[in-house]
Amino acid sequence: MAYAIVSLAGAQPIANTETTSKHPVGTKVRAWDPIYGEGEFIYLLGVASTVVGSMVTFNAYTGATTLCPNTANLAQPVGVAMSANVASQYGWYQIKGAAVMKKTTVAVSPDVPIFVSATAGRIMPTVASGKQVLGARTANAATVVTTTSTVIVTIEYPHMQGQKI
Repeated sequence: MAYAIVSLAGAQPIANTETTSKHPVGTKVRAWDPIYGEGEFIYLLGVASTVVGSMVTFNAYTGATTLCPNTANLAQPVGVAMSANVASQYGWYQIKGAAVMKKTTVAVSPDVPIFVSATAGRIMPTVASGKQVLGARTANAATVVTTTSTVIVTIEYPHMQGQKI
């Protein structure tokens, strides 16, 4: 992806990882890509094993991220890693727009809700109680086959389902 930051002087490019902070954590920007259109991103601190397209939960105040675990009713915001922001590195996470997300080895039908998978940081279309990613839906026009590792998902400030009864 080639998202470019719009109007943020001296900015860290969307797809770059840095060992020193270039912005305060929690900073949000909008950027544009010729294929995926406009997106919104938040600046956070990475976590081990993050790859481009990983889904993470985050704390916008501290900037801490965690690869999204296979846990029901987390009630936390999530973002999509734009680079391999591993532990102690800083980078951008997409929170709005067309995001390319890592998925498990299952086929994904067009226009379906997504759920947390058993593999941390990945998604799946298989219904799992308490594990739906709210504010997110696949945007693929045709079924994505099992051997493809990513799927395009339209996101708008996604977060984990959180109702506990």
